[in-house]
Amino acid sequence: MANEVRLRFPPSPTGYLHIGGARTAILNWLYAKKHDGKLILRIEDTDAERSTEESITGIIDGLNWLGIDWDEGPYFQTAFTEDHQVAAQRLVEEGKAYKCFCTKEDLDAKREAALTAKQTVGYDGACSRLTAEEIAEKEAAGLASVIRFKVPDRPGAVGYDDKVLGRIEQQYRDISDFVIVRSNGKPLYLLCNVVDDIRDRISHIIRGQDHKDNTIRQILLYEALGAPVPVFAHMPLTLDTNKAKISKRSHGEIVAVQWYRDNGFLPWAMVNFLCLLGWSAGDDREIFSREELIAAFSLERINKSNAVFNYKKDDPKFITDPKLLNINAHYLRSMDIKELASHVKKEMEIAGIWDPAFEAERQEWFLKTLEMTRERFYTLKDFVTQGRAWFADDFAMCPKARKKNLLKHPDLKEWLPELAEQLNDLDVFTAEETERVARAFAEEKGIKPGIPINGSRAVLTGQIKGPSMFEVFAHLGKETVVRRLRQAGKWFED
Repeated sequence: MANEVRLRFPPSPTGYLHIGGARTAILNWLYAKKHDGKLILRIEDTDAERSTEESITGIIDGLNWLGIDWDEGPYFQTAFTEDHQVAAQRLVEEGKAYKCFCTKEDLDAKREAALTAKQTVGYDGACSRLTAEEIAEKEAAGLASVIRFKVPDRPGAVGYDDKVLGRIEQQYRDISDFVIVRSNGKPLYLLCNVVDDIRDRISHIIRGQDHKDNTIRQILLYEALGAPVPVFAHMPLTLDTNKAKISKRSHGEIVAVQWYRDNGFLPWAMVNFLCLLGWSAGDDREIFSREELIAAFSLERINKSNAVFNYKKDDPKFITDPKLLNINAHYLRSMDIKELASHVKKEMEIAGIWDPAFEAERQEWFLKTLEMTRERFYTLKDFVTQGRAWFADDFAMCPKARKKNLLKHPDLKEWLPELAEQLNDLDVFTAEETERVARAFAEEKGIKPGIPINGSRAVLTGQIKGPSMFEVFAHLGKETVVRRLRQAGKWFED
């Protein structure tokens, strides 16, 4: 189909899928879905030293986790090396490229001369004027050569209408002849990318603004190869709080998609958040279903300014961007409870606290536990860290809860075991009955009810806040409540 919308996501397999790459994949995917187009996954593996099978697997796993599917591929760029070489040779034969024998020393000297003369630094096209005989002599002498694209010598400018940045132009005279094949015979990214896009019939290219400087030269290559020029849209970059570009090398695993998967984030929450980095629907919406996001997406609403991923690399308390946490929490709190249960089950299995009874005779209790607790949680990990006490006795206590609700009232070391015995005498262990006993106990001791109630929360859940304490009593059950309150003294030990 001549007018078919076709896009590509072409990651380099030199590490995990990071959030900048994931964001690029998501926007290409959204555009393809909206326009009934195709998304091609193309692995640009020409950097043999850095490309690894592990990275390829990581990229594909990351996309699969996010739910970003593709229609063709994965194709591997190295499989088409012959196509790239044929294209380069064709350009030479048609006089649109030429062999350049200038050495590094030659180029350095030309550069210094241009700087001294206060002229534009760029290749002067010397080798484009070599005769066939001169070229043959140099080759016979064993001189190494690269292939340079010959920029048309014409007035005016080459340009394109970027869907994000608007009209971009550059004067022909300001573009120097550029290398498209190295001296070892390997074509460069500029050429490979264009040849692959022509073969894959790519109609739209959505990529980061860090590729913008390549675009003018690539347009020259499209035109020289007689191919239509795709529509370009250059997204803003993803920066950290210091306005530095997010990268694998500089920021480590916290910018890896898998880090978020392994730390309790939901895949669609991640897609939802990454789309909002540099794009908006034009209204106040921040939460989108899959269908809503596809319907709302447009290239014209991508911002020109760079997006900031708001986290502090060296601050363990600042896990990630607050907006991402809030979006993830929204999905945790609003999704179907059984769907949430399937996610929490995986975390509990990892943590070693899963009980098969939670899918059998205790399923109702398990689902109610999730309902009672999820309003305060932000990630799936929270269910097995902050919420561990609901499922296991070997939980940690929040330092604030211990300091404020226990150590501030040392007499609780004896009072809570006493309360345990009174609760143990109850024949009906309901929220109403446990409240009656707890309040009567406080009155007996001449203290505010909040002291034994909050002390009990710390000992029973390890937290400083949570659901109604009397609902907690009833839900955990007499056996657990009495056992933990009897053992309250251990939390007072240093």
